[in-house]
Amino acid sequence: MSVASSGEVRIAWEQLGDGSGDPVLFVHGLGYERHGWGPAPELRAERYRVLVFDNRGVGQSDIPPPPYTVAGMAADALAVLDAAGIERAHVIGASLGGMISQELVLAAPARVDRLVLCCTTAGGASAYPMPEKTQVAFAAFAADPSEQGLRLLVENALAEKTVQTRPELVEEVLAYRVAHRPRLEGWQAQAFAAFGFDTNGRLAGIEAPTLVVHGTADNVVDHRNAQLIADAIPGARLELLSDAGHIFMWEQPERFAELVTEFLG
Repeated sequence: MSVASSGEVRIAWEQLGDGSGDPVLFVHGLGYERHGWGPAPELRAERYRVLVFDNRGVGQSDIPPPPYTVAGMAADALAVLDAAGIERAHVIGASLGGMISQELVLAAPARVDRLVLCCTTAGGASAYPMPEKTQVAFAAFAADPSEQGLRLLVENALAEKTVQTRPELVEEVLAYRVAHRPRLEGWQAQAFAAFGFDTNGRLAGIEAPTLVVHGTADNVVDHRNAQLIADAIPGARLELLSDAGHIFMWEQPERFAELVTEFLG
């Protein structure tokens, strides 16, 4: 593990692979730290210089007092690139990490080569709202951040079909979440940052080639938001994964890796 400095906040990060390929920065979502991608980063480390990090509020990064903003978390991501000595990288963001990635490319377009936005939204009044099922799950976890609360979040983040037919994957993701349990104050600060996010009216300014990926069975972020983002970013490509949930990188890691490799070239 290495540490980047974003102002007074320390951000934990690490590199996967031998460093010989093009750099790819993975930016994860609410409550997930750098190990929360399943096998996807390791699958790409054979070809790329993969960087993963803990957003402020989780993992081994600092948990500064709130409020957090998505723009501030994008500055943290840039601090990781600076610490790694990387001027320009491909950026892959999931959920809250997709919001962070939008702010990153808008704030520092010269630092982003290609952009992959996964299971995310542009926020604001034009976006499809968070499904009620997830609002209930989030409220339940905030009231009871125990293993049972984490199980509810895990099952909600997977497609219902996956929960029913692949109980071993449910247990695998739950084991990760228990081993890397987010502290409630950091999780809540990240959540409030996401609730205040809005890039509507600004996405047309993204010039980086962009791939938008979303699972059609996502219970956390309505998959119709993917079309809104793809329509707003000039030339963006949209890929919908049938029967995949919010954390499709765990459910369909090979398909996700295939899409990323094809797009990044």
